[in-house]
Amino acid sequence: MVYAQDGLLDSLQIPDKVVINNIFIIGNEKTKKNIILREIDLQTGITYDWAELLLMIEADQKKIYNLQLFNNVEITPLFTGTEDIELLVAVTERWYILPNIIFNLADRNLAEWWINQNRDFSRVNYGARLMHNNVGGRNEKLRIGGQLGFTKSFEMLYSIPYIDKKQKHGIAAQLTYFTQKTIQVKSANNRQVFYTNENEDVLRRNRSAFLRYTYRGSYYNFHLVTLGFNNTLINEDVFTQNPNYFLHGSNKLNYFVMGYNFRHDNRDNVLYATEGQLLNIGVTRYGIFGSDNVHDTEFTINANKYLKFNEKFHFVSGLSLNAFLGDRQPFTLVRGIGYNPFFIRGYELNVVEGQQTVVHKNSLRFNLINVGYDIGKYVPFDEFAYFPIKLYLSGNFDHGFVNDKNKLPENLRLTNQYLFGYGLGLDLVTLYDIVFRFEYSLNNQNEGAFFFNFRAPF
Repeated sequence: MVYAQDGLLDSLQIPDKVVINNIFIIGNEKTKKNIILREIDLQTGITYDWAELLLMIEADQKKIYNLQLFNNVEITPLFTGTEDIELLVAVTERWYILPNIIFNLADRNLAEWWINQNRDFSRVNYGARLMHNNVGGRNEKLRIGGQLGFTKSFEMLYSIPYIDKKQKHGIAAQLTYFTQKTIQVKSANNRQVFYTNENEDVLRRNRSAFLRYTYRGSYYNFHLVTLGFNNTLINEDVFTQNPNYFLHGSNKLNYFVMGYNFRHDNRDNVLYATEGQLLNIGVTRYGIFGSDNVHDTEFTINANKYLKFNEKFHFVSGLSLNAFLGDRQPFTLVRGIGYNPFFIRGYELNVVEGQQTVVHKNSLRFNLINVGYDIGKYVPFDEFAYFPIKLYLSGNFDHGFVNDKNKLPENLRLTNQYLFGYGLGLDLVTLYDIVFRFEYSLNNQNEGAFFFNFRAPF
């Protein structure tokens, strides 16, 4: 056999067309073969133009990598005849069972905790979570966790991407329960206002259950239908701080929820993309039955474009919109800038709440460092043997608007007006595509600060 990627070979002239006779997969000790084949568009017995084949190999490698099951994916065409090839798919599996120690902040971001909450360590969450990212080798996800600290919680999630032979239909189920003794009761001057009563009683108990059905008709398009129930119980003392925390005259908020979401995802890396596009369109109905305590409809759109100019430069632009039909929502459903994923860099310390939100984020990035190290002789597991380091310098400009139909006077400083922020940042992407972001940003209120984040903004 001759490896096609060796370049111009003396012993073989690369033909214009080739036919694939077999596809072999190696390295998948846990993952079932059909899970990998589901991501491969190339088929046996089909004749391909050579240039087309190389482009499809690159696309299939990205799809397999975005399963987030492998550290490395390489598809190699092997010549077995003049116009006959076989495909060798080589993968290196990740470590799938991850005991996760929970130690994080209850606040929206590090800057909120550091500045607005005065570095209060009582606002830290701690606990443990067990995550299995490939149960049975079929890309099922299992997550069970318990948490203490600022928010006490229990969660359980199980998802199966495919329940049929054609691998188009999937289901997922999630249960959550949490309690809080300190909760946000309102916002004032576009900052969160928290409250704890004198006896330090539990102020909020929340139970929710969701069942989700997914349909994947093509490689990049997903349809999701969600049905769920939410129960929230609030201590009566909360209403002394905000009489409009709920809007129906009770301290219990019960409702069923149904939602539909369409997602088109064609990114080179789902955790830190540099090329491709992402589109999410969703509609959610809160309150299905007459006995539900809330009846409102929410629309969301998220559209990101990733343009790769060359190996060093790429540009990312993301547009996000959110809209409720109702004029006012229970405080637990409040949206706006400052609540994920709607943020403007430079306004990390603020929340801007309303019924309609639009945010446009932009980053021009330059790849400063792109290296990887084989540390296999220092660690006992192959899943951690390769340590990549990618460092990007980014220039950022975000802008947006929040429409508050109620024009609450305590938040008029930032609502119902054009907002923007800009600055520079460093993004570090490393093992398992973990992201660390360091940014300095200014906003149009002439406020500037340094911010640190753990995830990509797009």
